[in-house]
Amino acid sequence: MLEPKPQKQSKPNPVVTPKNAPAKVSMMPEPVRSQDRIRQRAYELYESRGREPGQAEQDWLRAEREILKQGR
Repeated sequence: MLEPKPQKQSKPNPVVTPKNAPAKVSMMPEPVRSQDRIRQRAYELYESRGREPGQAEQDWLRAEREILKQGR
């Protein structure tokens, strides 16, 4: 019976930051804010329909279109 060869553990690559790069780069807040706004608008649409169940996906997609259109 053949024994499996031991797998070499790869070392994680350290993150190298270029000298001219900004000290901190913040990329999460805008997408998070957009998603929060979409969620809020989808809930407003749900409430405006009298809280009728079964339309969550349509509400979300409409809210997403509206919010993303505003950002252009």
